[in-house]
Amino acid sequence: MDIAQAIREMEAQVGRISPVQKFLLGTDGSVTQLLESITGKKVVIRTLVQDIVPADCTTADHLRIAEGDPVNFRIVEITTEENGEVLIYAISHTPIRRLSPEFRDDLMKADIPIGKIIKQHNIEARREILTARVLPATEEAGKLFSICRNEPLLSRQYQIIHGGKPLIFIEERFPYNRFLDTRRVVVNTPSRVHISLIDMHGGSGRVDGGIGITLDEPGILLEAELSPVLSVTGCDLATQERIGQVAAGVLRELGLGGNVAITVRNQYPSHVGLGSGSQISLAVARAIAELHDRQLTTRELARLTGRGGTSGIGTAAFDHGGFIIDGGHRLGTGKEKSDFRPSSASRGVSPPPVIVRHDMPADWRILLAIPDLPTGASGGYEADIFRESCPVPLDDVRAITHEVMMRMLPGIVEHDLDLFGSSINTLQSLGFKKVEISRQPNVVTSLLSTVRTAGAAGAGMSSFGPAIFAIGDTGMQDLERAARSFMQEQAVGGTTLVTSARNSGAVVRVI
Repeated sequence: MDIAQAIREMEAQVGRISPVQKFLLGTDGSVTQLLESITGKKVVIRTLVQDIVPADCTTADHLRIAEGDPVNFRIVEITTEENGEVLIYAISHTPIRRLSPEFRDDLMKADIPIGKIIKQHNIEARREILTARVLPATEEAGKLFSICRNEPLLSRQYQIIHGGKPLIFIEERFPYNRFLDTRRVVVNTPSRVHISLIDMHGGSGRVDGGIGITLDEPGILLEAELSPVLSVTGCDLATQERIGQVAAGVLRELGLGGNVAITVRNQYPSHVGLGSGSQISLAVARAIAELHDRQLTTRELARLTGRGGTSGIGTAAFDHGGFIIDGGHRLGTGKEKSDFRPSSASRGVSPPPVIVRHDMPADWRILLAIPDLPTGASGGYEADIFRESCPVPLDDVRAITHEVMMRMLPGIVEHDLDLFGSSINTLQSLGFKKVEISRQPNVVTSLLSTVRTAGAAGAGMSSFGPAIFAIGDTGMQDLERAARSFMQEQAVGGTTLVTSARNSGAVVRVI
């Protein structure tokens, strides 16, 4: 293959590939020796899997053998001896019948580099590169390399040719954010469901107050590096514009010179009720602060970017994760807030204090069902709803508080799913949540009823929707099928996802 052309195509996907990465993708020599030269450290092999298996169709084609022929299947990590950092993950297939007994014995011994075996046996061989490509990191690869799920991996496949035939077929993978020659920050955020606002009456002298759950998926994954010009890639035009505005504002507010280049690796839709605006804004601000060695708290970043002016759930999800309740803002003349308004119309207002934070039970699962409908309320329309609908009845606020204190929180602490779920159901008909749901088309409220009937312990609408969430511990596939079938029957379409709560905040890595 034309490795130079393949690398150009990879760069179109992920951005600039460093010279060292190009060497690793294109070398026809010993990878372990090259890694020792790059790192200045001794490199060792750690064998994870070694077994004799029948060749499947793809392996047989690569090795030019018959399907079912025995091959040595080997998975190894190439690591530094000093600290065990995994540099490369490699998978190899070797046809047993092409090996001398001595070569086979050495190959089956753990932790010997293939290049070293070939050299010891004086085998004349060459490497022929077949493919070079970009792959998203799986959860398993994320744990292996200590990176985030969906970060790009660089991968190549090649054959070691001996006597005109493939002796070994190998695939090697390593993270894109390794072997770079520039400083880079990676930020991976959670998302959140917003169960309800607590007090939109204000008679107590406080207003707002939020209840929410941090989600493991979906999430925002982005990278940032210093750049002569401000650039945003890897996302749609609307997100590019939003990120560009946030980045320019943060640079200006902090008095920082220069610019940043931001690449979005993973995102989820805005204005569907999952808090993407807060997560994107905080991720961009955190990345810029880290690039300039500025130690800022998440509350400071939120204030810089105008987030958390009503609900503090998004800010706390970024910071801590878990189940969160915030204490709202002081209300009145000369106080933090003087009227009822959403976060988008509350710039300059600091995020509210977190008054409760608790881990969600590990065995509880959360279904998200997002019908393909116009996005939830935002901007001026959202502000109008707050102005027209508040204050809500004081009796509703009292009922919400009672539900949270005497049913929802005990449900989490005692791992009582039915109690917790029942409390979520009750909150959907109280206070400002009742207002939010009343603004939805029938398909949203009917979807809510559908997942409850299908067996959810509790279900609600997140923020202004249209995202619906349902809580359970078993039977989540049945809930998901019910939600999908309903959306198909209503001819609206939509997406579903079964995920878990996330009991930690954003992941930030400086490379």
